[in-house]
Amino acid sequence: MNLLDGTARSYAWGSRTALAELRGVPAPTRHPEAEMWFGAHPGDPAHLVTPRGRVSLLEAIDSDPTGLLGTGVVERHGPRLPFLVKFLAAEEPLSLQAHPSSDQAREGFRRENAAGVPLDASVRNYKDASHKPELVVALTEFDALAGFRSPAETVELFGRLDADELRPYLEMLAAQPDSSGLRTLFTSWITLPQRALDSVLPAVLDACVRALERAEQTGDRTFVPELRTALELGEYYPGDAGVLAALLLNRVTLQPGEALYLDAGNLHAYLRGTAVEIMANSDNVLRGGLTPKHVDVPELLRVLDFEPLDSPVLVADTSRPHVVRYPTPAPEFALVGVELSAASGDGEPWTLAHDGDAAPRIVLCVDGRVQVSSGESTLVVERGSAVWIAASDPDPQLCALTDSARVFVAGVGGI
Repeated sequence: MNLLDGTARSYAWGSRTALAELRGVPAPTRHPEAEMWFGAHPGDPAHLVTPRGRVSLLEAIDSDPTGLLGTGVVERHGPRLPFLVKFLAAEEPLSLQAHPSSDQAREGFRRENAAGVPLDASVRNYKDASHKPELVVALTEFDALAGFRSPAETVELFGRLDADELRPYLEMLAAQPDSSGLRTLFTSWITLPQRALDSVLPAVLDACVRALERAEQTGDRTFVPELRTALELGEYYPGDAGVLAALLLNRVTLQPGEALYLDAGNLHAYLRGTAVEIMANSDNVLRGGLTPKHVDVPELLRVLDFEPLDSPVLVADTSRPHVVRYPTPAPEFALVGVELSAASGDGEPWTLAHDGDAAPRIVLCVDGRVQVSSGESTLVVERGSAVWIAASDPDPQLCALTDSARVFVAGVGGI
């Protein structure tokens, strides 16, 4: 068992304050901090804090995969940590994106390798042969776009906008209010010639302004978040077809502790907020707009799932007191939130026991201070910090050193 130093990732959409304040370091930071990675990703592995200094978690696993990961994990996923867990802080919207299924990833990776596309090429879609399901749990209020909205609701939204430029698209979707109609409309928009887009998009955004003015007068807040998001995206990404595409998606606001599970083909974009995110250890992203990066429209259309998503918010399992489980079908990862208390009668140490085969865990502290004990080892985990628990370590016990504390435990799914 070791403290685990995460690796900060700086992207323009990140925050100069959120992750710094979470870790208790001076803010604002010099550069935006978008993510803090805790894992063994080759691009930026975290580091174990050991008596002989900092050691890359990736190198430690390479030197002893069975001891650190456990026999069951190695047999199922190979000699690598199958998940990546991170803190994420979005001050600005991220790109519209989706991820492939396992079969799509394997086929796409093989195809691009056969075509001789370099792994680091800007036009490369598939960096590996794995799918990339994701789970995001809000630490603050967290805004996102996730999955296609019901076509009937989108037809209603277009009707409220009352823009001549939208009328043919409204009629298109109203005539086929299902996944096929969504595919047709999305394809029409994402492939619009720039000249046509430069005519349609400003008219739609002007209609959003008028609709917000009417909402202010009538007090009817239906679709107000959607309209405001479209205008915000239009400011960040002028002339981008992704702004139109965003009008087709569910606009979600998560409260702290609520979660989204994003499976293969789910078109989504994080807009604003701080969260814990866990995913399969893959780099495969198909972008759909709201970005200056490569957008491969034919490949995106091949992987997208156009089935409307009625309720994108994940239903958590709260059947155990002080424990929140976020169940997903992903075999690579599992995530549990735990509330710890030192001041009440139920503030007993919480034992982090395995349900099956021994496997590694990463414990992230998001509130308070926590003591983690495993065998003869005891560590103190501060807010915004993490501890690595290898498969070979005895089951640890966690207890709060402050009146209350909260942690997330990341592990391997089904183990």
